[in-house]
Amino acid sequence: MPTFDIVSKIDGQTLDNAINTAKKEILNRYDFNGSESTIELDKKTNTVTVVTENDMRMKAIQDAIISRMVKQQLDPKAMDFGKEQYASGNMIRKEIQIKQGIDKEAAKKIVKKIKDSGLKVQASIMDDQVRVQGKKIDDLQAVIQLCRKEDFGQPLQYINMRD
Repeated sequence: MPTFDIVSKIDGQTLDNAINTAKKEILNRYDFNGSESTIELDKKTNTVTVVTENDMRMKAIQDAIISRMVKQQLDPKAMDFGKEQYASGNMIRKEIQIKQGIDKEAAKKIVKKIKDSGLKVQASIMDDQVRVQGKKIDDLQAVIQLCRKEDFGQPLQYINMRD
């Protein structure tokens, strides 16, 4: 039976390139002259840590990161902006979590949407991905189109299409 998987993954190297480019852009801006702002990516936990002096600079850094992710063809919906915390002195720290894999709630919504569509396919949740099976490839392609129209709160990719 033809199958494919619905996943949510961000390429680590592309993300690293986007963060490094945003870091260079921020350091070269005039309004950040003399600033002690830092942007660091922890590749093991997929967390971007931003430390800066005030809210205005924090917003500018977030905008730079988002614009660089879009230019690298990464979906900014994969970022989960946490709350701002006060670091030492007058500094503000924010940790931005990069989502990998489909969480259980989003997976349930995807499966429900596929079942409600009336297409003759089976969708099942497997860890952090959704596997879709059907007798016809046309039905599987219709499921992909259906999922692309809907917003599940995180970027989706469709991989491992097999006959």
